[in-house]
Amino acid sequence: MHAFLRATQVWLAMIFIAAVSAVGLPRSAMAKEALVYTRVFSSVALNGFDAVGYFTQNRPVRGDAKFAFDYLGAKWHFASQENRDRFAAAPQNFAPQYGGYCAWAVSQGYTASGDPMFWKIVQGKLYLNFDADVQKKWETDIPGFIQKANANWPDVLGK
Repeated sequence: MHAFLRATQVWLAMIFIAAVSAVGLPRSAMAKEALVYTRVFSSVALNGFDAVGYFTQNRPVRGDAKFAFDYLGAKWHFASQENRDRFAAAPQNFAPQYGGYCAWAVSQGYTASGDPMFWKIVQGKLYLNFDADVQKKWETDIPGFIQKANANWPDVLGK
């Protein structure tokens, strides 16, 4: 009987962990963060959008897995071989700041997902934010929030 109870407890714990994973706790509730934000159970950066497209087309452009490049532990997708090659030659020029985490959240000392639809290029660097409301907050003092985020990065990943 004791072995049956122990097995049941283990089984229930596994179900709980699976359920919590499926619900998707905020990344800040999990262990140390990855250098590049990807969705849970994904290794694709920028939710599959082309990082170069923000600079060349001034908008989010959906990437294609056939033009992929691995960088900082994530897979980056691009709309063309040309964009992939440009990124591969100088990823620091195109990858979003703070690994694609929300710039405003990093300035506040924690991480949150960056949404590729809420973005801004400032002094040649790409920044993402969580949503439209957060982006509005961030836009009230972009230089100040960048300064705070720079001071917090990458230490914020271990919180």
